[in-house]
Amino acid sequence: MSHDPRLDLLSIDPASKLLRPLDIAFGRFLAAQDPQAHAALPLLGAVLSRQQADGHLCLDLTAWSVLADESDWPISWKNALSQALESPTAFSTSCLLDTPDGQRQAGSPLVLDGPRLYLRRYWNHEQRVARAIAARLAHAPAAPAHLGEQLARLFPSPGDNTLDWQRVACALAARGAFTVITGGPGTGKTTTVVRLLGLLQTLHQREAARPLRIRLAAPTGKAAARLQSSISAQVAQLDVDEAVRASIPHQVDTLHRLLGARPDTRRFRHDASHPLHLDVLVIDEASMIDLEMMSAVLAALPDDARLILLGDKDQLSSVEAGAVLGDLCRRADAGHYSEATAQWLADVTGDRIDAWVREDGLALDQQVAMLRHSHRFGADSGIGQLAQRVNEGNVARVRELLLRPHVDIAWTDAAAGSSPLGAWVLHGGRERFARTDGDAMPQGYGYYLHRLWETRPDGLAGMAAHESWARGVLHAFGSFQLLCALRQGAWGTEGLNRQITALLHQEGLIDASKEWYEGRPVLVTRNDYSLGLMNGDVGVVLRVPDEQGQQHLRVAFEVAGGGAEGATRLRFVQPARLGELETVYAMTVHKSQGSEFDHAALVLPGEASAVLTRELLYTGITRARRWFSLLATENSIAASLGNLCRRQSGLPAALARYSP
Repeated sequence: MSHDPRLDLLSIDPASKLLRPLDIAFGRFLAAQDPQAHAALPLLGAVLSRQQADGHLCLDLTAWSVLADESDWPISWKNALSQALESPTAFSTSCLLDTPDGQRQAGSPLVLDGPRLYLRRYWNHEQRVARAIAARLAHAPAAPAHLGEQLARLFPSPGDNTLDWQRVACALAARGAFTVITGGPGTGKTTTVVRLLGLLQTLHQREAARPLRIRLAAPTGKAAARLQSSISAQVAQLDVDEAVRASIPHQVDTLHRLLGARPDTRRFRHDASHPLHLDVLVIDEASMIDLEMMSAVLAALPDDARLILLGDKDQLSSVEAGAVLGDLCRRADAGHYSEATAQWLADVTGDRIDAWVREDGLALDQQVAMLRHSHRFGADSGIGQLAQRVNEGNVARVRELLLRPHVDIAWTDAAAGSSPLGAWVLHGGRERFARTDGDAMPQGYGYYLHRLWETRPDGLAGMAAHESWARGVLHAFGSFQLLCALRQGAWGTEGLNRQITALLHQEGLIDASKEWYEGRPVLVTRNDYSLGLMNGDVGVVLRVPDEQGQQHLRVAFEVAGGGAEGATRLRFVQPARLGELETVYAMTVHKSQGSEFDHAALVLPGEASAVLTRELLYTGITRARRWFSLLATENSIAASLGNLCRRQSGLPAALARYSP
């Protein structure tokens, strides 16, 4: 067999990590499918495969030179791509490539949409999502009668003409079939959606015999449990009729459970042929939703149902390809509302949004509401100020803030040589925070372990007592979490979990001489439908009695759904029944999304890494409710602030194509 010189471009040193073996195999597959294809096309396919693994939906050929410079591409790659892209007909005849009109090579593995090159599967998902959202924007229901009256009831005005973005968000959602509500930590996203559900049910029950069928969902089990807890607490305080309050659901499902995931397949039980039975779907933590999942949700949504997305647009995007919430909220900071929307809001709510009116407002912009006031972090909050300055990307302002003493943030310069790991693990590194007499102080892992040993029920106590104890241990464990950017290395989850296990063993707080020991915290890393456990669920190994009073090691999980008034369920699972999991003293920032902790401590590696981004630092900071600790060099902080993650996507362009 003669040698194919096109494959020389794919013969690179694996240590360079420019391409994975899978990417190279895909490039070779493309070359074999079309022996006449330009030499650059199999290479582009391999690079595109790598891009998709890094979360990008496409490869923007207009920006390839920037990507090449940043990635230190071989000169042979640059020359081949330059020659191909300078020739308008370089790819025009290849059977590997199709265009959006499907007139060139329908069914080909690649699609070239303008300057963007896609794997066909992701181009199909992007088009479906864009068409579905555009259709909902074009055929939104009319604003209900008595909307202004009910908004005034749920959001009483203080009489000082204060702009209430929560009220604005509810008004926009009440007139739309698709709405996005975004905001940072403590801006009241959950409060807003609870009032919105009360508003929609009240208005609907005035004119209909049955209440709205409402479903609540989140991407992970942890996020679902947290939303469920918040919903349950706030519905009881909602100023609506008792019948309305009773019709607001408390249970929150994971998206996989909502759609009816089928094991060992990418398909779901609910799809366009078997839609969900609902009128309103609310999805929290929408920043974690990848493009393929959003496509599945929209396919399963009835045509006349409302979809409401909640999330923080500045958080890390999904692990899988796509940044759907980020794409939808690209213009949210400036509002981009039309004059008509501004006047309608003024008439219905009394809120004036003139400062956020723009002449170029799109249909999507009119249904995106950004909550701009944090109720959790006041003006003097170190955590709130740090999150804001990180979003600004100003290195000097972030450094100046970190150098000041605070009661809620503490920075240790990793370059100084002293590691706070032991102090964090045992008592939360509390000596590093400023304090006054009487202040509550942060906790470390010593807190939950002391609670485990010191509050254990008597061996003869019933199961109810042990369940109460188990809940207490789980809640105590959730009061502190060590976060990191990487999985491997001394400062990744693998190295840190080993270090912390050894340290706690030396202190006599755990007996880690065996794999399964009491007190071991574990993280489920793959959905297990037979056990009802989802990727992201966290449990702690405890010794509990069976019906005969015999003590056994079980892993205690607190999971969403099934309880009265939306209460979470406690589930004890035999360790041998659990599948893929890992010890979770240390957790990646990605895995922490959807969770909050009283005290979060973040470790950044000292060496440069593409993982260090502004979004990662912001997400780590905003996992903290009361205290935040940071172990990082000045260089790693600066690198994170200077690396703004922008996943390549054509979703905004596709939305513009299909929108009215």
